[in-house]
Amino acid sequence: MYKNLKGSPGTVLAAVAVAQFVVALDMSVVNVALPSIRTALGFAPLDLSWVVHVYALVFGGFLLLGGRICDAYGQRPTFVVGLVVFGAASLAGGAVQEPWQLIVARAGQGLGAAAVAPAALAMLTTTFPEGPARVRALGVWSAVTAAGGAVGVLAGGLLTQYAGWRWVMLVNVPVVAAALALVARGVPIGPRPARREPLDVLGAVLATGGIGLLVYGVVLADAVGWASGVTAATFGAAAVLLLAFGRVEARTAAPLLRLGLLRSRWVAGANVLVFFAAAGQFAAFYFVSLYMQQVLGMGAAATGAAFLPFTAGLVAGTVVAIRVTAARGPRASLVPGALLAAAGLAWFAFVSPDGGFLVDVLGPSLVASVGTGLVLAPVAAAATTGVAPGEAGAAAAVLNSSRQLGGSVGVAALATVAAHRTEGAAGPAALNDGYALGLAVAAGLFLVAAVVAIGVLPRRAAAPAGPSAAPAEGRLEERAP
Repeated sequence: MYKNLKGSPGTVLAAVAVAQFVVALDMSVVNVALPSIRTALGFAPLDLSWVVHVYALVFGGFLLLGGRICDAYGQRPTFVVGLVVFGAASLAGGAVQEPWQLIVARAGQGLGAAAVAPAALAMLTTTFPEGPARVRALGVWSAVTAAGGAVGVLAGGLLTQYAGWRWVMLVNVPVVAAALALVARGVPIGPRPARREPLDVLGAVLATGGIGLLVYGVVLADAVGWASGVTAATFGAAAVLLLAFGRVEARTAAPLLRLGLLRSRWVAGANVLVFFAAAGQFAAFYFVSLYMQQVLGMGAAATGAAFLPFTAGLVAGTVVAIRVTAARGPRASLVPGALLAAAGLAWFAFVSPDGGFLVDVLGPSLVASVGTGLVLAPVAAAATTGVAPGEAGAAAAVLNSSRQLGGSVGVAALATVAAHRTEGAAGPAALNDGYALGLAVAAGLFLVAAVVAIGVLPRRAAAPAGPSAAPAEGRLEERAP
Protein backbone atom coordinates (compact mmCIF):
# COMPACT_ATOMS: atom_id res chain seq x y z
CA MET A 1 0.00 0.00 0.00
CA TYR A 2 1.03 3.62 -0.26
CA LYS A 3 2.20 3.78 3.34
CA ASN A 4 5.08 1.46 2.42
CA LEU A 5 6.18 3.66 -0.48
CA LYS A 6 7.73 7.10 -0.67
CA GLY A 7 5.16 9.79 -0.02
CA SER A 8 3.11 11.46 2.65
CA PRO A 9 -0.42 10.32 3.54
CA GLY A 10 -1.21 13.92 4.46
CA THR A 11 -0.16 15.11 1.02
CA VAL A 12 -2.25 12.38 -0.62
CA LEU A 13 -5.27 13.52 1.38
CA ALA A 14 -4.66 17.18 0.50
CA ALA A 15 -4.30 16.43 -3.23
CA VAL A 16 -7.43 14.29 -3.24
CA ALA A 17 -9.42 16.89 -1.30
CA VAL A 18 -8.48 19.71 -3.70
CA ALA A 19 -9.23 17.60 -6.78
CA GLN A 20 -12.52 16.22 -5.45
CA PHE A 21 -13.62 19.72 -4.48
CA VAL A 22 -13.21 21.08 -8.01
CA VAL A 23 -14.95 18.03 -9.54
CA ALA A 24 -17.94 18.54 -7.22
CA LEU A 25 -17.85 22.32 -7.73
CA ASP A 26 -18.44 21.93 -11.45
CA MET A 27 -21.71 20.11 -10.87
CA SER A 28 -23.31 23.41 -9.82
CA VAL A 29 -20.97 26.34 -10.54
CA VAL A 30 -22.42 27.06 -14.00
CA ASN A 31 -26.09 26.96 -12.95
CA VAL A 32 -26.36 30.56 -11.77
CA ALA A 33 -24.35 31.74 -14.80
CA LEU A 34 -26.72 30.22 -17.40
CA PRO A 35 -28.67 33.44 -18.17
CA SER A 36 -25.42 35.33 -18.79
CA ILE A 37 -24.03 32.48 -20.92
CA ARG A 38 -27.18 32.43 -23.01
CA THR A 39 -26.97 36.17 -23.70
CA ALA A 40 -23.23 36.17 -24.43
CA LEU A 41 -23.08 33.14 -26.75
CA GLY A 42 -26.56 33.18 -28.22
CA PHE A 43 -27.72 29.79 -26.99
CA ALA A 44 -31.12 28.58 -28.12
CA PRO A 45 -33.37 28.07 -25.05
CA LEU A 46 -33.59 24.28 -25.51
CA ASP A 47 -29.83 23.94 -25.99
CA LEU A 48 -28.80 25.91 -22.91
CA SER A 49 -29.52 23.07 -20.48
CA TRP A 50 -26.85 20.97 -22.18
CA VAL A 51 -24.21 23.16 -20.57
CA VAL A 52 -25.24 21.44 -17.32
CA HIS A 53 -26.38 18.07 -18.64
CA VAL A 54 -23.39 17.16 -20.81
CA TYR A 55 -21.05 17.28 -17.80
CA ALA A 56 -23.27 14.84 -15.88
CA LEU A 57 -23.74 12.66 -18.96
CA VAL A 58 -20.04 12.18 -19.74
CA PHE A 59 -18.98 12.07 -16.09
CA GLY A 60 -21.49 9.35 -15.25
CA GLY A 61 -21.01 7.41 -18.47
CA PHE A 62 -17.24 7.01 -18.18
CA LEU A 63 -16.91 6.44 -14.41
CA LEU A 64 -16.71 2.64 -14.53
CA LEU A 65 -14.13 2.80 -17.29
CA GLY A 66 -12.16 5.35 -15.26
CA GLY A 67 -12.23 3.04 -12.25
CA ARG A 68 -10.99 0.06 -14.26
CA ILE A 69 -8.17 2.08 -15.83
CA CYS A 70 -7.25 3.22 -12.34
CA ASP A 71 -6.96 -0.37 -11.09
CA ALA A 72 -5.13 -1.59 -14.21
CA TYR A 73 -2.71 1.26 -14.90
CA GLY A 74 -2.20 2.88 -11.53
CA GLN A 75 -4.03 5.40 -9.38
CA ARG A 76 -1.60 8.30 -9.58
CA PRO A 77 -1.21 8.23 -13.40
CA THR A 78 -4.99 8.09 -13.84
CA PHE A 79 -5.42 10.91 -11.33
CA VAL A 80 -2.84 13.13 -13.05
CA VAL A 81 -4.14 12.53 -16.58
CA GLY A 82 -7.69 13.22 -15.41
CA LEU A 83 -6.63 16.49 -13.79
CA VAL A 84 -4.77 17.61 -16.92
CA VAL A 85 -7.79 16.86 -19.13
CA PHE A 86 -10.11 18.63 -16.69
CA GLY A 87 -7.85 21.70 -16.47
CA ALA A 88 -7.35 21.93 -20.24
CA ALA A 89 -11.11 21.69 -20.84
CA SER A 90 -11.73 24.41 -18.24
CA LEU A 91 -9.19 26.71 -19.87
CA ALA A 92 -10.73 26.09 -23.29
CA GLY A 93 -14.20 26.71 -21.86
CA GLY A 94 -13.17 30.14 -20.67
CA ALA A 95 -12.16 31.14 -24.20
CA VAL A 96 -15.09 29.76 -26.23
CA GLN A 97 -16.88 31.89 -28.82
CA GLU A 98 -19.67 29.55 -29.94
CA PRO A 99 -22.32 27.52 -28.05
CA TRP A 100 -21.06 24.16 -29.35
CA GLN A 101 -17.56 24.96 -28.15
CA LEU A 102 -18.76 25.40 -24.57
CA ILE A 103 -20.69 22.12 -24.70
CA VAL A 104 -17.54 20.32 -25.94
CA ALA A 105 -15.50 21.93 -23.16
CA ARG A 106 -18.02 20.80 -20.54
CA ALA A 107 -17.87 17.27 -22.00
CA GLY A 108 -14.09 17.41 -21.64
CA GLN A 109 -14.49 18.38 -18.00
CA GLY A 110 -16.79 15.40 -17.49
CA LEU A 111 -14.24 13.06 -19.11
CA GLY A 112 -11.46 14.34 -16.85
CA ALA A 113 -13.69 14.08 -13.79
CA ALA A 114 -14.53 10.46 -14.66
CA ALA A 115 -10.84 9.63 -14.24
CA VAL A 116 -10.15 11.89 -11.24
CA ALA A 117 -13.09 10.84 -9.03
CA PRO A 118 -12.48 7.06 -8.79
CA ALA A 119 -8.70 7.52 -8.65
CA ALA A 120 -9.06 10.03 -5.80
CA LEU A 121 -11.21 7.75 -3.66
CA ALA A 122 -9.09 4.70 -4.51
CA MET A 123 -5.92 6.56 -3.43
CA LEU A 124 -7.47 7.15 -0.03
CA THR A 125 -8.61 3.56 0.49
CA THR A 126 -5.15 2.21 -0.36
CA THR A 127 -3.26 4.88 1.57
CA PHE A 128 -5.19 4.60 4.82
CA PRO A 129 -5.93 1.18 6.37
CA GLU A 130 -9.44 0.30 7.52
CA GLY A 131 -10.15 1.87 10.88
CA PRO A 132 -10.18 5.41 12.36
CA ALA A 133 -7.51 6.74 9.97
CA ARG A 134 -9.51 5.75 6.89
CA VAL A 135 -12.74 7.03 8.42
CA ARG A 136 -11.14 10.44 8.97
CA ALA A 137 -9.70 10.54 5.44
CA LEU A 138 -12.99 9.49 3.85
CA GLY A 139 -14.78 12.02 6.03
CA VAL A 140 -12.65 14.77 4.50
CA TRP A 141 -13.37 13.38 1.02
CA SER A 142 -17.10 13.34 1.70
CA ALA A 143 -17.06 16.83 3.21
CA VAL A 144 -15.33 18.41 0.22
CA THR A 145 -17.61 16.51 -2.15
CA ALA A 146 -20.71 17.86 -0.45
CA ALA A 147 -19.28 21.32 0.16
CA GLY A 148 -18.15 21.59 -3.47
CA GLY A 149 -21.75 21.45 -4.66
CA ALA A 150 -22.84 24.12 -2.18
CA VAL A 151 -19.83 26.37 -2.78
CA GLY A 152 -20.42 26.01 -6.53
CA VAL A 153 -23.67 27.92 -6.20
CA LEU A 154 -21.91 30.66 -4.18
CA ALA A 155 -18.91 30.85 -6.53
CA GLY A 156 -21.12 30.84 -9.61
CA GLY A 157 -23.17 33.75 -8.31
CA LEU A 158 -20.22 35.87 -7.21
CA LEU A 159 -18.11 35.19 -10.30
CA THR A 160 -20.97 35.84 -12.71
CA GLN A 161 -21.98 39.10 -11.06
CA TYR A 162 -18.52 40.55 -10.39
CA ALA A 163 -16.04 38.91 -12.79
CA GLY A 164 -18.07 37.59 -15.74
CA TRP A 165 -19.46 34.18 -16.66
CA ARG A 166 -16.20 32.96 -18.24
CA TRP A 167 -14.69 32.73 -14.78
CA VAL A 168 -17.01 29.90 -13.81
CA MET A 169 -14.81 27.88 -16.18
CA LEU A 170 -11.45 29.58 -15.61
CA VAL A 171 -11.66 29.34 -11.82
CA ASN A 172 -10.91 25.62 -12.12
CA VAL A 173 -7.47 26.16 -13.65
CA PRO A 174 -5.62 27.38 -10.52
CA VAL A 175 -7.35 24.73 -8.41
CA VAL A 176 -6.19 21.99 -10.78
CA ALA A 177 -2.68 23.48 -10.73
CA ALA A 178 -2.68 23.31 -6.93
CA ALA A 179 -3.74 19.65 -7.00
CA LEU A 180 -0.99 18.79 -9.51
CA ALA A 181 1.57 20.61 -7.35
CA LEU A 182 0.53 18.50 -4.36
CA VAL A 183 0.89 15.34 -6.47
CA ALA A 184 4.41 16.33 -7.45
CA ARG A 185 5.24 17.21 -3.86
CA GLY A 186 4.42 13.93 -2.18
CA VAL A 187 1.89 11.58 -3.78
CA PRO A 188 3.65 8.24 -4.36
CA ILE A 189 3.41 6.25 -7.54
CA GLY A 190 1.59 3.56 -5.61
CA PRO A 191 1.24 -0.19 -6.07
CA ARG A 192 1.03 -1.67 -9.53
CA PRO A 193 -0.56 -4.99 -10.37
CA ALA A 194 1.92 -7.86 -10.73
CA ARG A 195 0.22 -8.83 -13.99
CA ARG A 196 -1.71 -6.28 -16.01
CA GLU A 197 -4.98 -7.77 -17.16
CA PRO A 198 -6.25 -6.86 -20.64
CA LEU A 199 -8.80 -4.07 -20.63
CA ASP A 200 -12.38 -5.33 -20.96
CA VAL A 201 -13.17 -3.33 -24.09
CA LEU A 202 -16.61 -4.83 -24.69
CA GLY A 203 -17.58 -4.31 -21.05
CA ALA A 204 -16.32 -0.73 -21.21
CA VAL A 205 -18.41 0.01 -24.30
CA LEU A 206 -21.54 -1.57 -22.81
CA ALA A 207 -21.15 0.11 -19.41
CA THR A 208 -20.36 3.52 -20.84
CA GLY A 209 -23.21 3.29 -23.35
CA GLY A 210 -25.68 1.94 -20.80
CA ILE A 211 -24.95 4.47 -18.07
CA GLY A 212 -24.68 7.28 -20.61
CA LEU A 213 -28.09 6.40 -22.07
CA LEU A 214 -29.54 6.15 -18.56
CA VAL A 215 -28.38 9.68 -17.73
CA TYR A 216 -29.50 10.88 -21.18
CA GLY A 217 -32.93 9.35 -20.56
CA VAL A 218 -33.20 11.39 -17.38
CA VAL A 219 -32.23 14.52 -19.31
CA LEU A 220 -34.85 13.74 -21.97
CA ALA A 221 -37.51 13.08 -19.34
CA ASP A 222 -36.83 16.50 -17.88
CA ALA A 223 -37.29 18.07 -21.32
CA VAL A 224 -40.04 16.05 -23.04
CA GLY A 225 -41.70 14.19 -20.17
CA TRP A 226 -41.39 10.78 -18.51
CA ALA A 227 -44.27 9.35 -20.56
CA SER A 228 -42.68 10.30 -23.90
CA GLY A 229 -41.97 7.49 -26.35
CA VAL A 230 -38.45 8.82 -26.90
CA THR A 231 -37.79 8.72 -23.15
CA ALA A 232 -39.11 5.16 -22.88
CA ALA A 233 -37.01 4.02 -25.85
CA THR A 234 -33.88 5.58 -24.33
CA PHE A 235 -34.44 3.87 -20.99
CA GLY A 236 -35.15 0.60 -22.80
CA ALA A 237 -31.91 0.82 -24.75
CA ALA A 238 -30.03 1.61 -21.54
CA ALA A 239 -31.54 -1.45 -19.85
CA VAL A 240 -30.55 -3.71 -22.76
CA LEU A 241 -26.95 -2.47 -22.70
CA LEU A 242 -26.65 -2.80 -18.92
CA LEU A 243 -28.10 -6.32 -18.96
CA ALA A 244 -25.63 -7.24 -21.69
CA PHE A 245 -22.87 -5.67 -19.57
CA GLY A 246 -23.84 -7.92 -16.65
CA ARG A 247 -23.68 -11.05 -18.84
CA VAL A 248 -20.29 -10.07 -20.26
CA GLU A 249 -18.84 -9.29 -16.82
CA ALA A 250 -20.00 -12.66 -15.48
CA ARG A 251 -18.08 -14.49 -18.21
CA THR A 252 -14.92 -12.49 -18.88
CA ALA A 253 -11.65 -13.33 -17.13
CA ALA A 254 -10.75 -9.69 -16.40
CA PRO A 255 -14.06 -7.84 -15.95
CA LEU A 256 -14.49 -4.10 -15.84
CA LEU A 257 -16.52 -4.67 -12.67
CA ARG A 258 -16.42 -7.97 -10.80
CA LEU A 259 -20.09 -8.60 -10.04
CA GLY A 260 -19.18 -10.41 -6.83
CA LEU A 261 -18.19 -7.03 -5.42
CA LEU A 262 -21.87 -6.09 -5.39
CA ARG A 263 -22.78 -9.12 -3.28
CA SER A 264 -21.23 -7.40 -0.29
CA ARG A 265 -24.01 -5.88 1.82
CA TRP A 266 -21.70 -3.00 2.65
CA VAL A 267 -20.99 -2.15 -0.99
CA ALA A 268 -24.52 -2.75 -2.27
CA GLY A 269 -26.23 -1.07 0.68
CA ALA A 270 -24.02 2.01 0.58
CA ASN A 271 -24.60 2.47 -3.14
CA VAL A 272 -28.39 2.21 -2.86
CA LEU A 273 -28.30 4.57 0.11
CA VAL A 274 -26.15 7.19 -1.64
CA PHE A 275 -28.44 7.04 -4.70
CA PHE A 276 -31.45 8.16 -2.65
CA ALA A 277 -29.48 10.60 -0.51
CA ALA A 278 -27.93 12.28 -3.57
CA ALA A 279 -31.35 12.46 -5.24
CA GLY A 280 -32.71 14.30 -2.21
CA GLN A 281 -29.67 16.53 -1.77
CA PHE A 282 -29.31 17.64 -5.40
CA ALA A 283 -33.06 18.26 -5.71
CA ALA A 284 -33.00 20.33 -2.52
CA PHE A 285 -30.17 22.50 -3.89
CA TYR A 286 -32.17 22.99 -7.08
CA PHE A 287 -35.45 23.96 -5.42
CA VAL A 288 -34.00 26.14 -2.67
CA SER A 289 -31.90 28.07 -5.19
CA LEU A 290 -34.99 28.69 -7.37
CA TYR A 291 -37.10 29.60 -4.35
CA MET A 292 -34.65 32.29 -3.25
CA GLN A 293 -34.36 33.79 -6.74
CA GLN A 294 -37.87 33.42 -8.17
CA VAL A 295 -40.02 33.69 -5.04
CA LEU A 296 -37.98 35.79 -2.61
CA GLY A 297 -36.42 37.85 -5.43
CA MET A 298 -32.80 37.47 -4.29
CA GLY A 299 -29.97 38.16 -6.74
CA ALA A 300 -27.37 35.66 -7.95
CA ALA A 301 -24.65 36.71 -5.50
CA ALA A 302 -27.05 36.84 -2.55
CA THR A 303 -28.41 33.41 -3.44
CA GLY A 304 -24.92 31.99 -3.54
CA ALA A 305 -24.01 33.58 -0.20
CA ALA A 306 -27.17 32.12 1.34
CA PHE A 307 -25.68 28.64 0.88
CA LEU A 308 -22.80 29.40 3.26
CA PRO A 309 -24.75 28.23 6.36
CA PHE A 310 -25.51 24.98 4.53
CA THR A 311 -21.81 24.50 3.88
CA ALA A 312 -21.00 25.19 7.54
CA GLY A 313 -23.61 22.65 8.63
CA LEU A 314 -22.13 20.04 6.29
CA VAL A 315 -18.72 20.52 7.86
CA ALA A 316 -20.17 20.27 11.38
CA GLY A 317 -22.08 17.11 10.50
CA THR A 318 -18.96 15.60 8.95
CA VAL A 319 -16.86 16.25 12.06
CA VAL A 320 -19.44 14.49 14.23
CA ALA A 321 -19.84 11.65 11.72
CA ILE A 322 -16.09 10.97 11.66
CA ARG A 323 -16.04 10.48 15.42
CA VAL A 324 -19.20 8.38 15.52
CA THR A 325 -18.09 6.19 12.61
CA ALA A 326 -14.61 5.65 14.04
CA ALA A 327 -16.11 4.53 17.36
CA ARG A 328 -19.22 2.63 16.30
CA GLY A 329 -19.13 2.09 12.52
CA PRO A 330 -20.83 3.81 9.54
CA ARG A 331 -24.35 2.61 10.34
CA ALA A 332 -24.41 4.50 13.65
CA SER A 333 -24.07 7.81 11.78
CA LEU A 334 -26.00 7.00 8.61
CA VAL A 335 -29.34 6.24 10.28
CA PRO A 336 -29.69 9.38 12.48
CA GLY A 337 -28.13 11.50 9.72
CA ALA A 338 -30.70 10.44 7.12
CA LEU A 339 -33.54 11.05 9.59
CA LEU A 340 -32.20 14.50 10.51
CA ALA A 341 -31.77 15.44 6.83
CA ALA A 342 -35.33 14.30 6.18
CA ALA A 343 -36.55 16.50 9.06
CA GLY A 344 -34.70 19.53 7.66
CA LEU A 345 -36.13 19.05 4.17
CA ALA A 346 -39.61 18.52 5.63
CA TRP A 347 -39.18 21.91 7.33
CA PHE A 348 -38.16 23.34 3.96
CA ALA A 349 -41.45 22.04 2.55
CA PHE A 350 -43.25 24.76 4.55
CA VAL A 351 -41.67 27.59 2.50
CA SER A 352 -43.99 30.53 1.91
CA PRO A 353 -44.21 33.19 -0.80
CA ASP A 354 -44.45 35.73 2.04
CA GLY A 355 -41.57 34.22 3.96
CA GLY A 356 -37.98 35.32 4.34
CA PHE A 357 -34.44 34.03 4.58
CA LEU A 358 -34.25 33.53 8.34
CA VAL A 359 -37.39 31.40 8.75
CA ASP A 360 -37.71 29.68 5.38
CA VAL A 361 -34.05 29.13 4.48
CA LEU A 362 -31.60 29.51 7.37
CA GLY A 363 -33.34 27.29 9.94
CA PRO A 364 -34.07 24.30 7.72
CA SER A 365 -30.67 24.71 6.01
CA LEU A 366 -28.85 24.16 9.30
CA VAL A 367 -30.89 21.08 10.21
CA ALA A 368 -30.75 19.50 6.75
CA SER A 369 -27.05 20.23 6.26
CA VAL A 370 -25.95 18.68 9.56
CA GLY A 371 -27.99 15.57 8.71
CA THR A 372 -26.54 15.44 5.20
CA GLY A 373 -23.02 15.69 6.63
CA LEU A 374 -23.78 12.78 8.95
CA VAL A 375 -24.81 10.73 5.90
CA LEU A 376 -22.23 11.66 3.28
CA ALA A 377 -19.18 11.36 5.53
CA PRO A 378 -19.56 7.65 6.45
CA VAL A 379 -21.13 6.39 3.22
CA ALA A 380 -17.76 6.25 1.47
CA ALA A 381 -16.35 4.25 4.38
CA ALA A 382 -19.30 1.86 4.12
CA ALA A 383 -18.91 1.48 0.34
CA THR A 384 -15.23 0.55 0.64
CA THR A 385 -15.39 -1.66 3.73
CA GLY A 386 -13.62 -4.95 3.02
CA VAL A 387 -12.73 -4.02 -0.58
CA ALA A 388 -9.37 -5.39 -1.73
CA PRO A 389 -6.79 -2.79 -2.92
CA GLY A 390 -6.93 -4.16 -6.46
CA GLU A 391 -10.64 -3.31 -6.64
CA ALA A 392 -10.48 0.09 -4.95
CA GLY A 393 -10.93 1.92 -8.25
CA ALA A 394 -13.94 -0.17 -9.21
CA ALA A 395 -15.61 0.35 -5.82
CA ALA A 396 -14.94 4.08 -6.02
CA ALA A 397 -16.35 4.26 -9.55
CA VAL A 398 -19.53 2.44 -8.54
CA LEU A 399 -20.05 4.80 -5.58
CA ASN A 400 -19.51 7.88 -7.75
CA SER A 401 -21.83 6.47 -10.42
CA SER A 402 -24.57 5.89 -7.86
CA ARG A 403 -24.19 9.40 -6.50
CA GLN A 404 -24.12 10.95 -9.96
CA LEU A 405 -27.11 9.00 -11.22
CA GLY A 406 -29.06 9.64 -8.03
CA GLY A 407 -28.50 13.39 -8.33
CA SER A 408 -29.53 13.43 -11.99
CA VAL A 409 -32.67 11.34 -11.45
CA GLY A 410 -33.60 13.30 -8.33
CA VAL A 411 -33.48 16.70 -9.99
CA ALA A 412 -35.28 15.57 -13.17
CA ALA A 413 -38.00 13.55 -11.43
CA LEU A 414 -38.74 16.09 -8.71
CA ALA A 415 -38.68 18.97 -11.19
CA THR A 416 -41.43 17.11 -13.06
CA VAL A 417 -43.37 16.66 -9.81
CA ALA A 418 -43.08 20.38 -9.07
CA ALA A 419 -44.08 21.34 -12.61
CA HIS A 420 -47.23 19.19 -12.43
CA ARG A 421 -48.23 20.92 -9.20
CA THR A 422 -47.97 24.36 -10.85
CA GLU A 423 -49.36 23.37 -14.28
CA GLY A 424 -51.71 26.07 -15.56
CA ALA A 425 -50.75 28.55 -12.84
CA ALA A 426 -48.26 31.40 -12.73
CA GLY A 427 -46.66 33.78 -10.26
CA PRO A 428 -44.52 33.39 -7.11
CA ALA A 429 -47.28 31.69 -5.11
CA ALA A 430 -47.70 28.92 -7.71
CA LEU A 431 -43.95 28.43 -8.00
CA ASN A 432 -43.73 28.26 -4.22
CA ASP A 433 -46.30 25.43 -4.13
CA GLY A 434 -44.32 23.42 -6.66
CA TYR A 435 -41.01 23.91 -4.85
CA ALA A 436 -42.61 22.98 -1.52
CA LEU A 437 -43.91 19.71 -2.95
CA GLY A 438 -40.53 18.90 -4.48
CA LEU A 439 -38.81 19.51 -1.13
CA ALA A 440 -41.33 17.28 0.65
CA VAL A 441 -40.58 14.44 -1.76
CA ALA A 442 -36.83 15.06 -1.25
CA ALA A 443 -37.43 14.56 2.48
CA GLY A 444 -39.07 11.24 1.66
CA LEU A 445 -35.99 10.16 -0.30
CA PHE A 446 -33.84 10.62 2.80
CA LEU A 447 -36.33 8.51 4.75
CA VAL A 448 -35.80 5.75 2.17
CA ALA A 449 -32.04 6.14 2.69
CA ALA A 450 -32.56 5.63 6.44
CA VAL A 451 -34.57 2.46 5.78
CA VAL A 452 -31.76 1.11 3.57
CA ALA A 453 -29.19 1.85 6.30
CA ILE A 454 -31.31 -0.01 8.86
CA GLY A 455 -32.35 -2.94 6.70
CA VAL A 456 -29.34 -3.62 4.47
CA LEU A 457 -26.10 -2.51 6.13
CA PRO A 458 -24.59 -5.00 8.62
CA ARG A 459 -24.26 -3.85 12.21
CA ARG A 460 -20.49 -4.19 12.12
CA ALA A 461 -17.67 -5.13 9.77
CA ALA A 462 -15.19 -7.93 10.30
CA ALA A 463 -11.66 -7.06 11.29
CA PRO A 464 -9.76 -5.37 8.46
CA ALA A 465 -7.93 -7.75 6.20
CA GLY A 466 -4.55 -7.29 4.65
CA PRO A 467 -3.90 -6.29 1.05
CA SER A 468 -3.64 -9.87 -0.08
CA ALA A 469 -6.94 -10.89 1.42
CA ALA A 470 -9.72 -12.61 -0.41
CA PRO A 471 -12.24 -10.70 -2.46
CA ALA A 472 -14.54 -8.33 -0.68
CA GLU A 473 -17.60 -10.44 -0.16
CA GLY A 474 -15.61 -13.17 1.53
CA ARG A 475 -14.21 -10.79 4.10
CA LEU A 476 -17.28 -9.03 5.35
CA GLU A 477 -19.45 -9.63 8.36
CA GLU A 478 -22.87 -10.43 6.88
CA ARG A 479 -24.88 -10.50 10.07
CA ALA A 480 -28.50 -9.47 9.86
CA PRO A 481 -29.14 -6.01 11.29
